Parts: sequence; C-alpha cells; structure tokens
Amino acid sequence: MNTQPWHVHIVTGEPLERIRKSNTDNMMAGVPPKREFPMKEDYQGIHRQRQVDVAKQLFAAMGIERDDKKRRMDWVMRGFRQFDAPVSIVLTYDKYLEPAAISHFDLGAVAYGICLAACERGLGSVINDQNIMICIAMGYSNDEFSANSVKAVRAN
Repeated sequence: MNTQPWHVHIVTGEPLERIRKSNTDNMMAGVPPKREFPMKEDYQGIHRQRQVDVAKQLFAAMGIERDDKKRRMDWVMRGFRQFDAPVSIVLTYDKYLEPAAISHFDLGAVAYGICLAACERGLGSVINDQNIMICIAMGYSNDEFSANSVKAVRAN
C-alpha cells in the first residue's frame, strides 16, 4: 500500500545511557513493562517450546546453569540495556494508524532490511522490542562472547 509508516530515531551517547538506566531501574523495582501495542506474553505449545529451546541454547553457550538466578537475571537485564550496544535504532509509527497490523508488517520489513544491511557491513544487531514498536541494538559483534555463536533452530 506504500504507506511507509515508519519513523527512524537513532539514539546513542548520553541519551541512550539515560534510557538504559531508566530501563534497569524500572526492571529492578518490579515496574511492569508498559507496551504501546498489544503483545502476547504467555506463549503456549510449539511457540513456547521455541522460546525455551533458544534460551537453553543461549544459556548452555554462556555456561549459565538453570539454578544460576544471578547470571540469568544479568542476561535479561542485557536486553533492557539494549545489549550494551553503542547505538539503538528506534522505529515508531503514528498512533492514528491503530489498529496497525499493516504498519507492523511494514516496520518489520524495514527492521529486517536494516539488520541485513548492518550484517553486510560487518555490524551485529539485536532486535529488542520494548515499549516502542521495536528497537535495534547495533554495534560490531563481540565474536568472543559465547552467546553470539548460538544459531536458533528455525521451523521448516
């Protein structure tokens, strides 16, 4: 439909540090995330199994045992810190487009294109969906970090 509903915001430096601190403080205080769009939080069946499977892969690669709550929480907090990447790309759309199913598809395509272009240039990216439609943490991959070697199993 060629609506091109996206707005792209690049966050880095001190503003990104403020966001990280706020996300961390809220998470540690038990403040529930406030999403601006509906999201299924409790997947079931095969979708839940896929979440569990990739978590097992990641934790095994990082040597995090199931009962190691401190290191598991550190992993969760990395997401709220945008994986400590130097750049966060924030994609948004205008609220008046709600319900925004088509906009979500369009933004997904843009996010995918950004991640592919980053990879082509040797940059790593992590799609991180918090409060805003989607955030993409971006920087050069740390190939020494064990979780970066995990390749999630995909359905055929």
